[in-house]
Amino acid sequence: MTPASDSNFKQNYQTHLKHLKLKGLQPKTIEAYSRAIRRIGAYFEYQINALSEQQLTDYFTDLLDTHSWSAVKLDLYGLKFYYTHVLHKPWENIDLIKPPKAQRLPDIVTVEEAKRLFLATLTLSYRVFYFTVYSLGLRLGEGLRLQVSDIDAYRRRVHIRDSKGNKDRLVPLPDATLDLLRRFWSVHRHPVLLFPNRHGGLKAAHRATTPMDRGGVQTTLRKVVQACGIKKRSPCTAFATVMPLI
Repeated sequence: MTPASDSNFKQNYQTHLKHLKLKGLQPKTIEAYSRAIRRIGAYFEYQINALSEQQLTDYFTDLLDTHSWSAVKLDLYGLKFYYTHVLHKPWENIDLIKPPKAQRLPDIVTVEEAKRLFLATLTLSYRVFYFTVYSLGLRLGEGLRLQVSDIDAYRRRVHIRDSKGNKDRLVPLPDATLDLLRRFWSVHRHPVLLFPNRHGGLKAAHRATTPMDRGGVQTTLRKVVQACGIKKRSPCTAFATVMPLI
């Protein structure tokens, strides 16, 4: 790699980041597409502005040896975005990759299994969070983003913001969930966040600037699932894609 190619790549990478933000993509998509360019850049010694079909074939073949089809697709889409919006070049290799089609039914946590999970979760904030996610049928990220103002107690519904596809939706709010959330809020009394982070303990929760850590939520859930002896391929996904409990 020459100093010139290194400088050119860094400049284009920053332009790539700007376009990702300006196109209104979700943070997870921005990270996936930017990671793709970093990975592809490293593979080709940061000279990626004129990759041939043979080079792309070699790269994605090697990538598939160590990563999932999901990672392969994200790298392909990230590179297409880079070529389209940074290099302003037509993309002609979109048919290069065709992942095998597979349809799998998700592992679903049953009502009895969910009750065992709640009882086995000793930390209050995690227990309330898991119950809320389960009873409302939310994804973990949707639950973490919940704010006090999203809870419409009068109409018994919850406003879910920035869900899949960057769309909002309304979901029914069971009485049991509303009652639990009210009692939990009386403990931390944060003016905005429904599930503030636990860095300073409950006494400092009302001053938190971020919600609970996603990694901590997932790690704790995996440990509880294991302790309960529940066998699911992906406990976090299975737990957050069920129908409401109440």
